[in-house]
Amino acid sequence: MASAFADIIDLLSIGPSGDEAAVEAVRAHDRQLTKPPGSLGALEELVEFLARWQGKPTPTLDNPMVAIFAANHGVTDQGVSAFPREVTAQMVANFTAGGAAISQICALHELNLRVFELALDLPTGDITLAPAMEDRMCAATIAYGMEAIAGKPDLLAIGEMGIGNTTVAAAIYAALFGGTGADWVGRGTGVDDAGLRRKADAVDRALAFHKDGLTDPLSILARLGGREIAAMLGAIIATRQQKVPLIVDGFVATAAAAVAQAVNPDSIAHCIFGHVSAEHAHGKALEAMGVKPLLNLDMRLGEGSGAALAIVLAKTALHLHKNMATFGSAGVSDKG
Repeated sequence: MASAFADIIDLLSIGPSGDEAAVEAVRAHDRQLTKPPGSLGALEELVEFLARWQGKPTPTLDNPMVAIFAANHGVTDQGVSAFPREVTAQMVANFTAGGAAISQICALHELNLRVFELALDLPTGDITLAPAMEDRMCAATIAYGMEAIAGKPDLLAIGEMGIGNTTVAAAIYAALFGGTGADWVGRGTGVDDAGLRRKADAVDRALAFHKDGLTDPLSILARLGGREIAAMLGAIIATRQQKVPLIVDGFVATAAAAVAQAVNPDSIAHCIFGHVSAEHAHGKALEAMGVKPLLNLDMRLGEGSGAALAIVLAKTALHLHKNMATFGSAGVSDKG
């Protein structure tokens, strides 16, 4: 792999293990709660997930955070989106002003929301004609994404905003897992049939143009990806190194996790996938990665919305774990 990525490869190749003693402590407490064992299903697994990756027998959610990474893409010049790329900056302002769906989800459920703007006035290269990023720029953007944990979250969700980014995500999946543009593109923000054909064609032309350079996962990211995907990869790396559990959002965010997994399958062990989106081929990507989503709500909004709702479930699960009565405290007879 290119030397610009040497440090990134090192970070993806090593990382702390999950704390199984903390998981067993959670399970021991769970067995005392006034309910049949296993009856809360995935909610019980969420508490175990928090314990494993926080390394705490009693997990916390004192500072759950949603990080949105926003970037622009040169491939929009190919008519692959229903909206102009100026909408990226306009939506970033909407996030900050509190008018977006993710803003309202976070406000209602007391989630910390941070938005990272990634050179919105400088779109990446049009991947049908040039690399999205030079290797050094890609590596620097990955490093920038590691700053997502500067606010010391105890659970992080990653999402994105970027007109054109479902096209570059589709290109990444095609390069990693095989297939053509038509196999991986979807309607994104709502392109018509002609726009869908343009998306598929753009992906195919990008794959052909960069064929000789798609030699490893990080080179695929640099040549076909976007700054927000690179930054989300950085967030994945940083959370693993600092033992912060992470929730991945939808189609585009999952592309960052797919790159990480392709370098080292263990690098995403601390991740769960918040939902399967309605965007075409997200479920196919999750299946190719061998991971299961927590929710299926037919959402395709992006902006971290599905991952934020997964945090809401995690908060509920932890609240039950910490506040339900035990058989002893409630005077309820356990099974004999």
